[in-house]
Amino acid sequence: MGEFLKSLIFALVLLPSVAFSQGNAPKYSNEFLAIGLGARALGMSGAYVAAVSDATAAYWNPAGLQALTSKFQINLMHSEYFAGIAKYDYGALAARIDSQSVISFTVIRFGVDDIPDTSELLDANGNINYDRIKSFSAIDNAFLLSYARRLRENLFLGGSFKVVHRKVGDFAKAWGFGIDAGIRYNKGKWLMAAQVRDGSSTFNAWSFNLSEAQRNAFNATGNQIPENTLERTQPSVILGAARNFKLGDKFGVLAELDLQTTFDGMRNTLIRDKNFSMSPLLGVEANYRKLIFLRGGMGNFTSQINDAGTAREISFQPNIGLGLKIKNFMIDYALTNIGASVFYSNVFSLRFDIQKANSNAK
Repeated sequence: MGEFLKSLIFALVLLPSVAFSQGNAPKYSNEFLAIGLGARALGMSGAYVAAVSDATAAYWNPAGLQALTSKFQINLMHSEYFAGIAKYDYGALAARIDSQSVISFTVIRFGVDDIPDTSELLDANGNINYDRIKSFSAIDNAFLLSYARRLRENLFLGGSFKVVHRKVGDFAKAWGFGIDAGIRYNKGKWLMAAQVRDGSSTFNAWSFNLSEAQRNAFNATGNQIPENTLERTQPSVILGAARNFKLGDKFGVLAELDLQTTFDGMRNTLIRDKNFSMSPLLGVEANYRKLIFLRGGMGNFTSQINDAGTAREISFQPNIGLGLKIKNFMIDYALTNIGASVFYSNVFSLRFDIQKANSNAK
């Protein structure tokens, strides 16, 4: 196992370095994939790389798929942002192939529908005609095919191949491809994990098909007409450690601390350099007989100069959540946001386990 761990450390260091050396790219490409999945994880502020044990592992850490205790599992989630303007939905199906491996398929959609298109508001005579107003949708989709496998008794490895499709009406669309990889090691009550997100970089190829009226609208408003381009999401690395605590016969606590590192230049995080930024994530989950769950977390830590310009202040985003397990059903709720607004949103997710698996997955 020593040689394997050495190879893992080499990959964790090399992949982001190689991708960064390929040149600078926009920092916030495919940001809809940075929101997170599942009310349990979001209630814990995304500190979930080590503890994940359901189909959402395809996103958080593919190696965590091996923790499935059922033959099949279905996960669903819905949330709305910006006062219901944006809809964020997720669905996944995971299936255990055998005691050593699990496969899953995931669909993610973040969309804003019924956006007015006023590019043809004026008719041929220059008169305003509201009947000419159309509507379109701006939709971001992602599809993940994931696989996890047990390598040794307590060592698991997994990966996700993702396809990204983004569309803005009929006049702009993009296709992208990327790979995530993760590893998890269990040691008693401790869970330790690492994930490389967009390990090979995720490339989006944008193409535009603007009508004459839309081009005229760009020119009239002084905006640059977009051109076909290639966009790249650079790698990030998340390291996590979690521990289970038993408090008597009825109560238990799970605590996790993650460290997320990005390699797309300086961000407004606690630890940063011109080439990388690091930010902690902290999540806690208390349970009663593993039937009722109360969750909380802290994330989105930022460090900035105060208004007086005399000192640096640290701020963070708190999140909370609840969970209820009823036989094979798991209902989760989180109160959170995507870090872009002071307004919090309600997130609901469902999990349904089908057929108990005959495996010793942990």
